[in-house]
Amino acid sequence: MRDDRQNGPAILFLCLGNICRSPLAEGAARVAFAEAGIGATLDSAGTGDWHVGHPPDRRAQAEARRRGTDISDLRGRQLQRDDFYRFDLILAADAANLRDALALRPADASADIKLMLDLIPRRRGESLADPYYGDDDGFAATWDDVSAVAAALVASARG
Repeated sequence: MRDDRQNGPAILFLCLGNICRSPLAEGAARVAFAEAGIGATLDSAGTGDWHVGHPPDRRAQAEARRRGTDISDLRGRQLQRDDFYRFDLILAADAANLRDALALRPADASADIKLMLDLIPRRRGESLADPYYGDDDGFAATWDDVSAVAAALVASARG
């Protein structure tokens, strides 16, 4: 269990490869928590290992920059068993990521695991669209969704 609760919530954003959706979510959360003046531990990971060590997709980086944040420093990493103890909340981009996370979750883990869009009214149970195989507009739509998730997280942190 985490022992640094005074630093605010610890949230891990999870998608498949950790180069599109989860780094965008981490970037949006960085902005939202900083603007709110609330400390938080934020990170992202993927269920797969294809992009470990790689920066986010160039289109994700461009969209984040367009929205006022730089995610170029992020590097892909794979979800680890330790993450279930290091984070209070793991937010999966879609049902497959959620299923994979639940399968890896140790029985005594402390992290709560849910879908990202479960935090948005009327979006519970929905998957965050994966923009990887689409055009650039998909990255803008994904940013809009993860920004709404980030706003919900900040509202929850405020109590």
